[in-house]
Amino acid sequence: MEIPDWLIDEIVYRWQKARDYLNSNPRAILAIALASGFIFLLVLLKIFSGPSRPVIEESKKAWYYDLNTQKLFVAQADLQVPIDAPSGPLPDGKPAGVRAHVFTYAYEPNENDLIIGYLEMPDPNFVSQNTANENWTVGKLLCRPGDERWVPAGSSQGSSIMREASKRSPSGKIPRYYEPK
Repeated sequence: MEIPDWLIDEIVYRWQKARDYLNSNPRAILAIALASGFIFLLVLLKIFSGPSRPVIEESKKAWYYDLNTQKLFVAQADLQVPIDAPSGPLPDGKPAGVRAHVFTYAYEPNENDLIIGYLEMPDPNFVSQNTANENWTVGKLLCRPGDERWVPAGSSQGSSIMREASKRSPSGKIPRYYEPK
């Protein structure tokens, strides 16, 4: 495609007219320079301010496990376990609800895709030292669903239970924690 001569002549004429105007009006040059500098600063500010970080809201619900029925249920996340379970208390009269850590390999899981990795409850024999740097495993007991034996979370058996809950599937997928709805 060839540019017509009349268009080239028009562009040259307008360029010369604009150059003559700018040469005779130094304030126009200053205004263009200031506007360009301002736009440049806005672009730099946008680039270096980066994207805004999303606010991640902590879930207000948590998974719990009914030790009587061996089924999951959902309750407020800030409850201290053991809590009252839907089926009522254990035979010894204690609450039957303990915290459950639920995982899935599925992107959009249904009830059958949920895996109960392990159960958690506080160690009734633990006395807190109230240190700020206390590890989350301190003072907690873990067990697998269906097991009767609870082990300290920080022990080798507790580490083994957590490792087992986070192992890859046979197809290589990594389980992710699944928050209750």
